[in-house]
Amino acid sequence: MEHFACLYVIRGEPYRSGNCMNLYSEETLVGRLSKQMTPDFAFINPFISRQHLVIRKEREKAVLYDLGSRHGTEINGVRVAPHTPHPLDNFDIIKLAKGMIVLHFSYLFADQTLEIEPFSIVKRLEAPEPPLTIHWEKRECVVEGKRIPMSEKEYLLIRVLHEHANRLVTVEKIKSSVWPERSPGAEGVPDVTLDELNALIYRVRKKYGKDNFLISAVRGSGYVLESELKLS
Repeated sequence: MEHFACLYVIRGEPYRSGNCMNLYSEETLVGRLSKQMTPDFAFINPFISRQHLVIRKEREKAVLYDLGSRHGTEINGVRVAPHTPHPLDNFDIIKLAKGMIVLHFSYLFADQTLEIEPFSIVKRLEAPEPPLTIHWEKRECVVEGKRIPMSEKEYLLIRVLHEHANRLVTVEKIKSSVWPERSPGAEGVPDVTLDELNALIYRVRKKYGKDNFLISAVRGSGYVLESELKLS
């Protein structure tokens, strides 16, 4: 399917702005690079789902389907319904995860860059707002523009998880960091029950959004925060 259509990268690592991603196949998968899967166009942003969207050629038309992604897909500022066909037109702007990734669709073809495309569209794009911003000194989170103060224990938990983002933090490390005032138990670790720890993690997920704090439990070991947060 030579020169059928293109996606131009406006924003999205590891690609450089202006790179042309040619749509040759009947079906093109866009998602996040992982050990389990390599999409046709793979990004490294953790807010992008492993299988985020697919673009299919249907009756000589490019049709986009969001594959139930966690943080969603927008076409020209409108979030699309998952698993629903959305035909694409020239100069459509596709945003993944609220603008963390921005792509420019076109049926026109260029070898390398966006030079033949109208830069006025690109210039009108607003800088992306991350789903979550943390202000450590103020001890507050900003979730979609809303300021939410952190309690002492929430702050200590989020801090230790973020300091080891995308790595396992053991239960013992969390207890020592979040409850330093507690008397040590038999193993020298603060005497904190798993119910208390689980309740705190539940409150953090509920208060700030489980999609913003992607805290994964590793049974019998600890927790992992999948994170690419903006700090200040």
